Amino acid sequence: MNDLNDVLQLLDDTLGLGGRGLKFTADTPLLGALPELDSMAVVNLITAMEERLGIAVSDDDISGDTFATVGSLARFIQERAG
Repeated sequence: MNDLNDVLQLLDDTLGLGGRGLKFTADTPLLGALPELDSMAVVNLITAMEERLGIAVSDDDISGDTFATVGSLARFIQERAG
């Protein structure tokens, strides 16, 4: 994942947003603001990140801050993939 568009595509695909997620910006709030992002969806999203990016995400790596905004998620992914 090289840019924000890749993160948006991952969110849209994993959460089944039907294209809505592609219009998000880095400042778009996620956890607590997006009904589709419940606890099961977080698990699915982590699994999708691991499968698509080949990164390992441990439980200790995850916090509410990771999923606060699109930008915080993108930074998290960049740090793990980089």
